[in-house]
Amino acid sequence: MSEMGGGDLPAEPKVEQLMGKLRLLQREKRQLEEEIRHAQSVHDSLRKELLDLRTEVNNLEGVHKDKEGTCRKLQLQCEESEQDFDRQLNQNKTSEKLLEQYRCEIQEVKLKHRKLRMRFENQLLQLIEQHKQLDYLFNPKRVPDELKKAEDKKRQLLSAEQVKLAQLHKLHEEFEEAKKQKQLDAMMHE
Repeated sequence: MSEMGGGDLPAEPKVEQLMGKLRLLQREKRQLEEEIRHAQSVHDSLRKELLDLRTEVNNLEGVHKDKEGTCRKLQLQCEESEQDFDRQLNQNKTSEKLLEQYRCEIQEVKLKHRKLRMRFENQLLQLIEQHKQLDYLFNPKRVPDELKKAEDKKRQLLSAEQVKLAQLHKLHEEFEEAKKQKQLDAMMHE
């Protein structure tokens, strides 16, 4: 029995190995079937997308032909517009030259008027200033105030003169006193 048991053992791992390989192959088969289903799904969606794209290409070709016709019309209109633009541009240049000439003339007139206005304003200001001075000098209301100011000034000057005279007199007395003192000192030293 031990021989049989020993003989059976090597046969079992082969069956197990085969079973393992079979399971591995079945797993791979399922994976391949899944990949095939996925590939078929991608193929179907790509075929649908291709049909959609062909339909869109046909539509776009129709739109392109329409746009080409519209483009030709627009090119003709554009050429006509360019000719009109060139004509208007020439007219504008002529108008701008005239406008610039008028602007220069207007500026000259404005400058002349400005100079005249400034001269007039200066003369007016001088006259106003002269009038103010004359009004101030010859205003009868001012005479009593001016007389009072003159009298006040005269009194201030007289008062200042008396103070100066008093100071001068005092200095003279001090000088005389100093002179006498000097003579006495000189006599005492002799």
